Amino acid sequence: MTISFDAASVSHSRERLVRCQRFAARCGYFLWRMACNPLTAIGGGIVLVLCIVALFAPWIAPYHPLVQDLNNALTPPGAAHWFGTDEFGRDIFSRLVWGARITLYIVLLVSVTVGPLGLLLGVTAGYFGGKVDGVLMRVTDIFISFPSLVLALAFVAALGPGLEHVVIAITLTAWPPIARLARAETLSLRQADFISAVRLQ
Repeated sequence: MTISFDAASVSHSRERLVRCQRFAARCGYFLWRMACNPLTAIGGGIVLVLCIVALFAPWIAPYHPLVQDLNNALTPPGAAHWFGTDEFGRDIFSRLVWGARITLYIVLLVSVTVGPLGLLLGVTAGYFGGKVDGVLMRVTDIFISFPSLVLALAFVAALGPGLEHVVIAITLTAWPPIARLARAETLSLRQADFISAVRLQ
């Protein structure tokens, strides 16, 4: 009984080890493929540096980003202030370092919200078609016709200050391309042979 139990546990451990080795090999191959592409490697390096700076911001920034020192306002770059100071005497380098956290926060929220919104509208337009498709695509065309930055600034001005309002404004201007893509994929699936075969049954 004990021998069979030990054999089963050893076999299970070996299976887990093999799975971990396969997963590590796949991850290594994926990273190797990314490193072979210069643009991907450069972009990944920038994102990695941004994440490291945001994570260690309290230790990297020499000053608090909100502390004002009017006696040192508009100081040029130097040893004490690497990037100088603004009109309130705040260290610009420290504000840039702490700003990495805000950047990642906004990017994460926009990525989580803009995808489902564009996917929902695009799939709805492609699936129902007809008037629903026409109305949703005309609304999409209206949003695309305006410059996204100008439209986002208009939404922020209407909604008021705040990071959440910035996320909402960016989301409302970034969903049209995703909706167009989702609609095109939905239309192609509607016309596929296996969908037609199911309808004939």
